[in-house]
Formats: sequence, C-alpha cells, structure tokens
Amino acid sequence: MIALPIIDPMEKILNCAAIESALAQRGMTRKDLAQAVGTSSQAITNWLKGQDFPRPPKLLKLATTLKLTFEQLVQEIRAGKPVIAYRKKAGTKTTPAHIAKAEEIGQLLKPLVPYLPELQALRTLITTPSCDYQKLQTVVSQTRDRLGIGGQAVLSYENLIGEFKNCGAILVPVLWGSKGNHENALHIRLPLEDVTFIFLNLDTRLEDFKFWMAHELAHVLTPELSGTNDGEDFADAFAGALLYPKACVEQTYRLSSQQTTSEAAIRILEEQAARHMISLNTVFQQVQSYAKANQLPTLAIPEATIHIRRSVCRGDLVSEALFDPLPPPPRRYIAACENTFQTSFFHALKRMIIESGTGAPYIQQILDMPLKDAVGLYEELRD
Repeated sequence: MIALPIIDPMEKILNCAAIESALAQRGMTRKDLAQAVGTSSQAITNWLKGQDFPRPPKLLKLATTLKLTFEQLVQEIRAGKPVIAYRKKAGTKTTPAHIAKAEEIGQLLKPLVPYLPELQALRTLITTPSCDYQKLQTVVSQTRDRLGIGGQAVLSYENLIGEFKNCGAILVPVLWGSKGNHENALHIRLPLEDVTFIFLNLDTRLEDFKFWMAHELAHVLTPELSGTNDGEDFADAFAGALLYPKACVEQTYRLSSQQTTSEAAIRILEEQAARHMISLNTVFQQVQSYAKANQLPTLAIPEATIHIRRSVCRGDLVSEALFDPLPPPPRRYIAACENTFQTSFFHALKRMIIESGTGAPYIQQILDMPLKDAVGLYEELRD
C-alpha cells in the first residue's frame, strides 16, 4: 500500500521524465495510462504539462499503475533553485552536505550569468532517454552524426567540448586534487537562467576523463533527468555507448570471444581501450552489454579481473598532460582553460571583477579552492 501525504497541488508537479520512462518500459502509451487510471487522455496531458495536478485517488492509481514511489512520481516546484548532479567514483555516495554545498555554489554563480556571452537558445535534447541497448545505440548514432564522426571513429575531446558549447553549457576546469570518495565532476544547472555549469576536475586520469565528460554531456542533453537516479543511470549508459558504440563493439566481441585464453581476450580489449583513449572497463562493459542485448555468450572474464588489470596500468592525470610543472601559475591555468576547453567562464569572471568590484573571496567560494590560490587568480584577472 502506497501512503500519499497531504500536499498542496500548487507546490508539486509530476515528474514527467519518470512517467515517460515508466511508460516506455511497460510499452504503454498515454492513452493506455489514461484508461488504467480512469481518466481522459487530455487530463494526463494536463498533468504532465503542469497545468493541473491529480487528486489523491488518481495520484495513487498513477503510482500503482507505473510502480513508482511517491518520491519518484512527484517533485517539488523549486523555482530558481540550482539543480545538482555529481559524477562520482564507483561505490561512493553523495551526501546532503555535498548537495547543500553545491547548491550554495549555484546560488553564487547567478550574478555571473549576465557577464556570460549570449548562449544559443535552440539546443539539441534527448526527448525519450532510455537505457535499452538498441534505443541507446540509436541515440548515440544520432549524436555521432551530429558531431560529424562515424560509428567506428575515435571520439575526441574536441568533439565533446564543441558539443558542450553548442548546448549552452559552461565548462569550468578545476584542480581539486584526488577526490577519493568525493566528486570528480559537478553539474550545476540554473533553471531560471537556463545556464548549466560543468565543473571538471583536471586531477583525473586521462582514460577516465573522457567518460566523465560524456556522462556530463548526457545530463546537458536530458535536463529533466538532472539530479535523479534515473539521470545518473542514463548518463553512465550514454557515456559508455557514445565512447565505444556498437559499430566498434561488434568486431571486438567477435575477436575476443574467439580467443582460447582470458589473457588473449583481455589484450584485445586493452588494444581497443588504448586506440580510443578510454578505460579498459568501458570497452569491457560495452562488449558485455552487446552480448546480452543480442543473446550471445558474454566474455568469460570476471569483472574483478578487469578492475585489477586496469589498476596496474593507469595513465597520467589530465593536469599532468596539460601543465608541467604542477601547479600551473594563474596565467597558464586560465589560458589552458580558455584555449583547450573553449570556456567563457574566466572571461565572464574578469568582466565581473572589473565592472562590479568582485573580490578574491568570491572566486574562492565558486571554485571551492584555497584563498591563497583564489587571490592569485583574482590578481591575474583584474589586470
């Protein structure tokens, strides 16, 4: 029995993304849902548009029909409140303190928005995100076509960076050190301002960094899922498929499955990981997903073996590849951010400092960095 709390309809809206996802999983249409709930198709449309809200009996029927909890089915109207999504290392958990701190950074970023260049109004979105293998491959193929690369081509950092720019997302490269059990990338969307800031930790391994960028791109392309568990699941699935799609996987599966030893099969996976500049785990997971989706035998390689093998040979950090020596002086750091990542963040920050008299403590807060480093950036930007 699902217990529904008493709510003010004006303070809640239905989670459209969760409902559409549940419908797709069950092969139902909105008309089917209307019949199951005992209402009209127009009522369903009005609910999903936020023009009306179902009464408790209908809300209960929606929840039981779609097998969604109240928290999954209904979301608060949080006008203007930053939407937060983390890209974390496996096995870690985002705490309320992490979210609260990120929301505070989001609020502080709002005064910076007027200093940003005018962002593109019409953006590409993934309207029906799904982790289903075939549907995901269709979305990935469309994304690669839009980027001008084929299914077997190596996806470059330049491709991803350009797509962020086209989607109106502002990249903010940061030097946060090894986070261990904290965030390695941070997504802050300001819904009223229609701006998304993506913080990318450069103190990250090269083979992981591209995956995290692709993960964050998925959030940008599915704003309604940002900050949800479904959004995290889709972003992970999208990133792996985008970096190593079916056109690559088919041949890799054929070659690796023909090997008589696990060692020989792993070497094939490693060669592909090196060629595409992605992690061994990404290649392995995509091969296994392909096999399952096509009802083929999966590779007889324990996942733990892949993680052990991967940990033995780790590449350089992105920061090590960009800067020698570390840490970089403020001027070189800003130049690398602007030239490599095509970000307008520091140019906007410079304008804000000059025109509004913003000080170093503001930089310290929005970049979550020591005050000494913030002072160095401030002095470079105000000149």
